[in-house]
Amino acid sequence: MMQDTKRDGLESTSRRDFLKTGSAGVAAALTLGPSVSARAFASGDDVIKIGLIGCGGRGSGAASDALEADPGVRLVAMGDAFADELDKSLKGLQASYKDRVQVDDAHKFVGFDAYKGVIDACDVVLLTTPPHFRPEHLRYAIEKGKHVFCEKPVAVDSHGVRSVIETCKIAEQQKLSVVSGLCWRYHPAVVAAFDEVQSGRIGDVVAARCSYNTRGLWVKPRQENWSDMEWQLRNWLYFTWLSGDHIAEQHVHSIDKIVWAMGDKNPISATGTGGRFLRTDPMYGNVYDHFAIEYVFENEVTAFGRCRQQDPCAVDVSDTIYGTKGQLQVKSDRVRIIGENPWRYDGEGGNMYRLEHVALFKSVRAGQPINNGGYMSTSTMMSILGREAAYSGQVVKWDELLASDMRLGPQEYDWTSLPVPPVRKPGDGADRTIA
Repeated sequence: MMQDTKRDGLESTSRRDFLKTGSAGVAAALTLGPSVSARAFASGDDVIKIGLIGCGGRGSGAASDALEADPGVRLVAMGDAFADELDKSLKGLQASYKDRVQVDDAHKFVGFDAYKGVIDACDVVLLTTPPHFRPEHLRYAIEKGKHVFCEKPVAVDSHGVRSVIETCKIAEQQKLSVVSGLCWRYHPAVVAAFDEVQSGRIGDVVAARCSYNTRGLWVKPRQENWSDMEWQLRNWLYFTWLSGDHIAEQHVHSIDKIVWAMGDKNPISATGTGGRFLRTDPMYGNVYDHFAIEYVFENEVTAFGRCRQQDPCAVDVSDTIYGTKGQLQVKSDRVRIIGENPWRYDGEGGNMYRLEHVALFKSVRAGQPINNGGYMSTSTMMSILGREAAYSGQVVKWDELLASDMRLGPQEYDWTSLPVPPVRKPGDGADRTIA
């Protein structure tokens, strides 16, 4: 499942210009040369040592999927901002996988620099922290010659996306695998369906619609002894600088199907609306609880995306790709094409969360790297584009936003005061906010 970089949606004018200006960074990393690759997993060994960075629910799930995917995998290092999260995750994984979880006290890393110790200790690293930290962690892993499972989204701002693009170019040069957590790309029925779309079964794609309307998620009430930073990290979903808002953190799965249908090309611009009707309490930080975005592609092809996290509203997680000869409809595991050339999947199934790790470890053992950097960067940036269109109430252009100096969050991390930026208010661009 190697990606064709010529068809990558980020291979636009802005991307080419960026890669020229950013070539010094790529060149500097490549001067590490063979010594980086030499430290990567050798395909002749039986055991692949993995490390986990980010030990919450998704991280623990990713570690479980990785251990299920390959019997030769051993978990040898773990890192998290909080010792209690790490210990809880480790206890659960040890109960399920016993001697395959080999994390001693020396390889339990806590704090903002925990990622370095984990990456230094393993062959393959699972990056599952809040998305804000993904670009920095990915860069360090690739510079250290490690293969990566990279959870979605890969960044929360333009600066982060550009960093990931550059890092994935380095990974390609170093022959290192980067597998994305955009798991629908590894769902057998959905992969087969999009192959049919790309072969022309529904004709030319003229429009797309995706929906990720779901219920509210967890929240952890603030404790008296928590600093601003600890409160925000423990509730990272609700702070744009950490999660990118739920259009990026969750709806990116649906947005990625639009990108897939469009041949991994990026949109030209976006407009949209959004806000927070139900989650207005300060404990929900500064994110929205609903978005509705219109994306415009080349030749005026239009895609519509909507998402909400509201209780007790109806749930709808589904996607429709419209062509001149039919439609592809995806709703959970139910996949079909209707129209002139109807189609249903009749092949084997499988757990997409596990299959992405199966693909990763097979690539590592075979010395045939997978690099999902193209589409994971495009889909992340498309979610950011939609977010900024809704936040600002303006038409936001892809090239301008990708090239912008947008960088969310603090420049340095500590456990003291960290004010929450106001909720963004549409109408007058990026500077208008709700107090």
